[in-house]
Amino acid sequence: MTEIDTIPVLLSLAIGYLLGSIPFGLLLTRLAGLGDIRNIGSGNIGATNVLRTGRKGLAAATLLLDALKGTAGVLIGSAIAGPVGGMAGGLGAFFGHILPVWLSFKGGKGVATYIGILLGLNWPAALAFCAVWLCVAVLTRYSSLSALTASVTTPLLLWFLGESQLAMLVSVLTVLLFIKHQSNIQRLIAGTERKIGARA
Repeated sequence: MTEIDTIPVLLSLAIGYLLGSIPFGLLLTRLAGLGDIRNIGSGNIGATNVLRTGRKGLAAATLLLDALKGTAGVLIGSAIAGPVGGMAGGLGAFFGHILPVWLSFKGGKGVATYIGILLGLNWPAALAFCAVWLCVAVLTRYSSLSALTASVTTPLLLWFLGESQLAMLVSVLTVLLFIKHQSNIQRLIAGTERKIGARA
């Protein structure tokens, strides 16, 4: 890649990061008068923890907005630097969500943003992720296990479909997702993980 090509790709990455770093879960719960979501349940700023407040509408809004910032990162990056820019914008959005500068780099787990990135890059893969998530969630009622299972199957599906470059990007997102879910994995093994809808 030449220097001329690098600048718009880096710009896409930076814009994606800024979009991804918007903490919608924190903002929405504060606007609703619920205080700091980081003091509730798992302390996470994502939709699953927002659901623990009992406000399903806020949880749905958080899920949607966290996903859309990933999609926006992809679309804006694509407009700036083509397909590579789209992937850079998506990657930036993911890093922004899990490591937001505004919250001392302590962000969410990244599941909704992961889905939004897939939606912008390859919508059938996003549907496949959601289908796997839903199946595991119905069977186990563990959001974390559902997300981890779906994140493993998605890059495999992309490899099978011949989308090797995209599969590599999604594999990176999956590794980051597992890192962010280390405490969930430990609780799953110990049998102490909270189930979907469980309050603190």
